[in-house]
Amino acid sequence: MPNAPAPIIIVKKKGHEGGHHGGAWKVAYADFVTAMMALFIVLWLMNTSPKVKQSISGYFKDPLGVGQRTGTKVAGIGEALPIRKDDMSKLKEKLEAAIKKLEDFPQLRDQVKITITPDGLRIELIETQGGFFFENGSSELTGRGKELLAALAKEIGLLPNHLLIEGHTNSVPYTSQATYTNWELSTDRANSARRLMVASGLRADQTSYVRGYADRQLRNPANPTDPANRRVSLVIQYQDATLDRADSSGLKEVKPKT
Repeated sequence: MPNAPAPIIIVKKKGHEGGHHGGAWKVAYADFVTAMMALFIVLWLMNTSPKVKQSISGYFKDPLGVGQRTGTKVAGIGEALPIRKDDMSKLKEKLEAAIKKLEDFPQLRDQVKITITPDGLRIELIETQGGFFFENGSSELTGRGKELLAALAKEIGLLPNHLLIEGHTNSVPYTSQATYTNWELSTDRANSARRLMVASGLRADQTSYVRGYADRQLRNPANPTDPANRRVSLVIQYQDATLDRADSSGLKEVKPKT
């Protein structure tokens, strides 16, 4: 019987298309690239200015801008963010530090009062008998007045908050004539302060209103003729603050003119 042909054995190999771990390197590489990117961002942040760091910090604390909505407790941290009630104490300290750097600070100490009020941060420039921030009986600023207002304008101009400027007098009549009274003087002094501040760093659209109260809101009601009743007040308003256009006390109010 002739020899039968040897059987043909066909071996089929099933391909695995890269093996069991064929795509794992892609995931590892992506993680590596992400980690390197995070490292470079951290290194860049370490070399940026404090202002940029504060702005970035403020974003991560409030990425959705909740702090800009009425009734929230999230406060702005960076200088470009709105100053709300929770931040007013920090702003007060910052402005006080700026005033302390002025050459005439020993004389300014008793003439500048900064307080946190329901309306905002109030900065009062209180006059003396001989005239401290303004020439006596005039809306012309003195050298001290110009220096102080310029320093405040540089700091307040960095804020998005609006500013309200008020002028006040004591009860001593300006003149016996009715053509120019304490109403005009108080308003003109407030507007002189605004013009100087705009020229020194305050944004032109940052002032909401310039108001003259004459002797309607005395600082020392027990002594209406007290020179301390003559003052100019700067009110840095809380974000979303609303302004009353007038009140029943006979307020005279003017919109700022450039």
